[in-house]
Amino acid sequence: PEREGMFHRGSGLNLTSGQYTAPIAGYYSFTATLCLVRREQRRKWRPCRGNRLRVLICVQSRCQHNSNLETVSWLESGVGLFTISVTGVLFLQAGQYASVFVDNAADSPLTVQSGSDFSAILIGV
Repeated sequence: PEREGMFHRGSGLNLTSGQYTAPIAGYYSFTATLCLVRREQRRKWRPCRGNRLRVLICVQSRCQHNSNLETVSWLESGVGLFTISVTGVLFLQAGQYASVFVDNAADSPLTVQSGSDFSAILIGV
């Protein structure tokens, strides 16, 4: 919500860049839930490496060098609209940022829809 209430949107979230920057060092609980649409299926579905989808929350955009959170899903034939979530705890130093990445190895393009969300909550220092 834009105004004060049950939840407070802190200054760490940048909606333009899609990054959450930690105001202080600590452990943060992250959650990303993406609503995705599978646009077209180019070829007949086969259970192979080409139907894999990974969603990651990475620190400093370095998914292979820093700690990250990851979930993997295998896309099924005929799926149009679906959701995928990743959640967990990461330690961030003050000034470090975390953001969501989608690694689409599927055989058709995907589009992130409105209704998707990304949150970070400081749970301890």
